Amino acid sequence: MSNSRDPHALARLVREGRRYWASPAGQALWRAERACLGPVCEDLVGQHSLELGMAPVLSDICPIRHAMSWAPNVEMVDHESTLVCSPDALPLPDDSLSLVLIHHLLEVVGEPHRMLQEAARVTADSGRLIIFGWCPLSAGGISRVWPGRRRRMPWRGHWRTPGRLGDWLAFVDFEIERVDYCGFHLPGSLPCNTMLETLGRRHNLPLGDSYMIHARRRAQLAQSQPSRFELSRPLAGPALGSASRAGPQPQRNRKGD
Repeated sequence: MSNSRDPHALARLVREGRRYWASPAGQALWRAERACLGPVCEDLVGQHSLELGMAPVLSDICPIRHAMSWAPNVEMVDHESTLVCSPDALPLPDDSLSLVLIHHLLEVVGEPHRMLQEAARVTADSGRLIIFGWCPLSAGGISRVWPGRRRRMPWRGHWRTPGRLGDWLAFVDFEIERVDYCGFHLPGSLPCNTMLETLGRRHNLPLGDSYMIHARRRAQLAQSQPSRFELSRPLAGPALGSASRAGPQPQRNRKGD
């Protein structure tokens, strides 16, 4: 496990994660997840988004005007719209983003509750929080028990079910709207079997390598408003690339592990 407050440990973790996502297995799953995200992005409109993860950006297919990515240090920045900070201390105003996407990062950071709390804090009331996680019941989850694999990417860390994350989301006033599964394959093979992927996604079987949680703020779900996302005020605060905040940020409810 890496401590998200230790920048050197976090940077090592991200480098290891990037190596996995550049491998044939990682690329195959990334393509499956991108296809799963595509239909969701068709309904997303807004000014600003943020993606927290170690893989190549997925959310660039969404029609958000200003899409930001994340990096643990300046050396790992890929483009100018990159937020450099700890993932559990985002230098952004409350309710400022139309979309926040967490991609397989909650499993490995040292303080996942704080990270989820921060992601919820910066998501607008009318925005969407999307979480990609590893599915414990998948072929990848089964192979995770093989000797030595728990210490390597992507099998290291704590794999949690959508139900468990639903409990966590409730403590930050969010609720799961839908869960989709993707990355279907047989043990020992890559997640690029078109027939298995089609069948698995059609019936939404909880057997894919990863799941995608769609979450929205509880009040927004209760009002049953149309799915259109607008930024209520301009994005302000610390500049991109800065790990410091302009001032104390209100904290939402926390939950211990």
